[in-house]
Order: sequence, then C-alpha cells, then structure tokens
Amino acid sequence: MNSLSIELIAPRYGIAWYPWAVQYFFLIALSYGALWLTVPGLIFGSDRWKPTARLALLAAMSTAVVAPVSLLADLHQPLRFWHFYAYPTPWSWMSLGSLFLPLYVGLVVVLAWLVWREPLKAWANAPGLQGTVGRIAPLGGWKSPHWLIVLTGLAAIVMSLAVMLYTGAEVAVLKGRPLWHTEYLPAMFLLTGVIGAAGLVLVLNRFSGLRYLTGGNQMLAVILGTTVLAGLAAAGWFAQGLMLNEGSVAAALESVRLNPEWRGVAFWAAGAGVLLFLSAGLMVVIRPLRGFRWIVGLLALHVAWMFRWTVLMDVQTVARNSAGYNDYSISLGSQGLLGIVGTFGLWLAVVLIINLFVPWRAALGGHAQAPGISGIEGEPSYG
Repeated sequence: MNSLSIELIAPRYGIAWYPWAVQYFFLIALSYGALWLTVPGLIFGSDRWKPTARLALLAAMSTAVVAPVSLLADLHQPLRFWHFYAYPTPWSWMSLGSLFLPLYVGLVVVLAWLVWREPLKAWANAPGLQGTVGRIAPLGGWKSPHWLIVLTGLAAIVMSLAVMLYTGAEVAVLKGRPLWHTEYLPAMFLLTGVIGAAGLVLVLNRFSGLRYLTGGNQMLAVILGTTVLAGLAAAGWFAQGLMLNEGSVAAALESVRLNPEWRGVAFWAAGAGVLLFLSAGLMVVIRPLRGFRWIVGLLALHVAWMFRWTVLMDVQTVARNSAGYNDYSISLGSQGLLGIVGTFGLWLAVVLIINLFVPWRAALGGHAQAPGISGIEGEPSYG
C-alpha cells in the first residue's frame, strides 16, 4: 500500500506596509485633529479661541498637503494610483479613501486661502516676491465672506470625518490580523490624533514666536481630556476582550507573554500615557513651568506617532501563517529612516514657505504683520 505524504509549507511573508504608511496615518490625523481645533475660533467666532485657530489652521493645512505624498510613497507602484479612479471598488475602504482624501485636502487648502487672503492683500505693495504673491494669490480685492468661510469649514469638517472613518476602518476590517480587528482601533486613531494635533499647536505656538498664553492653556486642557478618553477607550477594549474573549485582546496578551519586544511596547504605552497626563497637569497648575509647554507638545506628538508605529509596523511582525514573530529592523534608506526624516523635512519646508509668503499671524483679527517679520506679540506670552 502506497503512502502519500503531504507537506504543508507556510512561508513567512515580508511586511506589506512600510514606514511611509505610519507617516501618512500620522500626518492625516494631525491634519483633521488640528482642523477640529479651529472650530471654536473659525466657525463660531470665539475671540478666546482665535489665537489657537491661527496656529491650528497652519497645522491642518501643512500636514494635509504633505500627508498624500507619504501615501503615494507607500504604494508599491505609486504611478498607478489612477487605478483607484479607473477601476473603482466602492466596497473597499481604501477605494473610498481615494475619493475622500482629495476632497478633504482641497477643502482645507481653500479654507486656508479664504482666511489668509485678507492679510495677504496687505502685502500687495511689498517689494520682491512677497509683494508678487500678495498681489496674485488673493485673486482680486474682494473680501472673503464670513458665510463662505463657515460653509467651507463645515464642508472640510464633514470630509475630515470621512477621512477619519476610512483610515480607521481600512485597518480594523482586516480579520486576518486579530490585533487590528476591533472597533476600538478607529477610536484610538481619532483620540491619539487629537492629542498629537494639540501637541503640534503647542510646538508651533512656541517656535513661531507667538507664545499665546490662552492658546497654550487650551491645548493643555485638550491633551488632558483626550488622554483620559484614550485611557478609557483602552480600558474598555481590554475589559470587553477579557469578558468576551475578543480576538484582538487575546492576540495582544499572547504577544506580550511570548515576545519581550511586545512587553517593552506595553510598558512604553502605559508609561508614555501616564507621563503625558502628569506633565500636562503639572504645566496647568505650576505657572513657572509654562515656558516648557512645548516639551509636552513634543511628548504628545511622540505618543500619537508611536501608537501608529506600534499598530501598523509592530503588528506586522506577528506571523500570520505560522507561529512566532517575523524579524523587522528599520532600514536606513527611503523605505525606512530616510523616508521618515524626509517626510518631516518636507512638512517643515511647507511650513517655512507658508511662513515666508503668507502673513498667517494676521489672520482672524491678529496683529498686522510686515513682510519679513517672523513673529509678533499677540497677547501675554509664556516661555
């Protein structure tokens, strides 16, 4: 009697998403989070929130412009992006995102233009390239109607909700990755995105030379409140997983138990969240520490970025078709460290170009800004 032997081979596939994906998820979350921070001052006209709105609009616009570059770079064949439009698949979140993202970016750019064109007109008689931009960019001497700014802002917010939904859902729907397949993941993307956006506003507040006291207090309050919500969401995810034996929690506990790198990630996550909450709270109650609020901003950005790195990169090291973990070490080239640094460099270049050619500090009732001036004193400052 012949015996038939069948050997099953489970190959170890390489990672599908590279650090470019982390940059995209990070920047687009900063953008829609910062856009939401403009709402009280820009949409509702709150004078106390207008300083924050100036900074948040700069953050929203600059990150919205750079984020799609990271997304295209993550596509293994970026020049074939037009296939999203030539062969639509409306049942795919990624395909829907190819429609949501351009609309969102376009609306944010138009919103920033409507707000910034008023101070831009004041530069029309300036010499050199700044005067040329001041004469051409406003597209006429008409005044930006408040109703049009509000309408464009509301449309941008609606599209930001669509972008937020698709970026979370396109990861959470993947059943093949239990660590991703949970309804809590989009919520954590949202909350950590707002934390990062508030941190970015704090950093811009410090290094733009504005140093708004009220704006700094507002961002610390946002960070404190959102950190608490993120902690509650994480606790809810863990508790539900224990009670219902939910797959993502079981996979997380197994990874932490079996892999020392995952144990380090768990300790980092808990420690970073606690440190962010405590440091933000100290900045609120201890006045002499106000000059260091930008450090809280950097920590908030770190939390938002590292959460996405853990979710998108570390999870991919968990083997899908065999036991154990795949090795991954970040490369130095464009698919690794160079790509990460380059993306941040591109964002910084966009901010510097805006700062050079757009008097954004004078928007929303800010003080007039002469060409070549890098900073103004808008209100009592800190640090």
